[in-house]
Amino acid sequence: MDPVPRVTFYRLIEEAAAPRRADRSGLGSLPTRAFRHCDAVTSAAGFGWHLCPPIDFELLWDGAGVWWRCEGLADWLPLGAAQYPRFADRFAAAAPPGLGDYAPPFLTALQEPGVVQVWTGLAARTAPGWSLLVRDLANLPRHPGYQPYEGIVEADRWFGPLFTNLRLTRTDTPIAFHAGQPFLQVQPIPQAAYADALLHGAALVANLAGLSAADWADYEASIVAPNRDPGTPPGRYAAEARRRRRGACPFAGAVPD
Repeated sequence: MDPVPRVTFYRLIEEAAAPRRADRSGLGSLPTRAFRHCDAVTSAAGFGWHLCPPIDFELLWDGAGVWWRCEGLADWLPLGAAQYPRFADRFAAAAPPGLGDYAPPFLTALQEPGVVQVWTGLAARTAPGWSLLVRDLANLPRHPGYQPYEGIVEADRWFGPLFTNLRLTRTDTPIAFHAGQPFLQVQPIPQAAYADALLHGAALVANLAGLSAADWADYEASIVAPNRDPGTPPGRYAAEARRRRRGACPFAGAVPD
């Protein structure tokens, strides 16, 4: 029997690309040695899904206001709130009575200078007790023209457009977004993982004298023994992590539905 999906995506703009499983190679950008031997890096890069904009478009921040354009627009337009082309009519035709006038905007200039809300064309719903972390692409160089704000959406109780807020970091330079190019990563996380009770419960061992015999034994196994043995192959941690993933239940310890 298939496990209950922790995340269900809804494509509201039909031209939007489906979410793609995040790539452990960082879209091919990770060094070969890191890809082969550093499981910590590749696991972070491959955790979640990549999202793309639903259309090619450009933003321009002149230091005072934000301008935008896309295919079909002859010139830059000042950005207040902009609908995805022809989406409002589609939404009105599909929505139940009373909801047709509430199509989500595609782009919105927020009151903070240079901050723009961008809709992916998707909505999402998570299983009970799970949330979505919306963030920049993991282990890829940041785009020089913008920086996504990170946000945690409790999509098990809130259902609406899956968007992000971008802080534009360049003025007087067009910033291009492409429909086939990922610009966000979303990751499922159990709500218990960021609960105050859990975060307040962290312990601190204050100095070396506080390490137990078991701590020293684990340090020896993880760090010292491989360095003593010149025959230890590179990537031992990565190989052990892969074996552990293959042998473990993927939902062990997960928040129950």
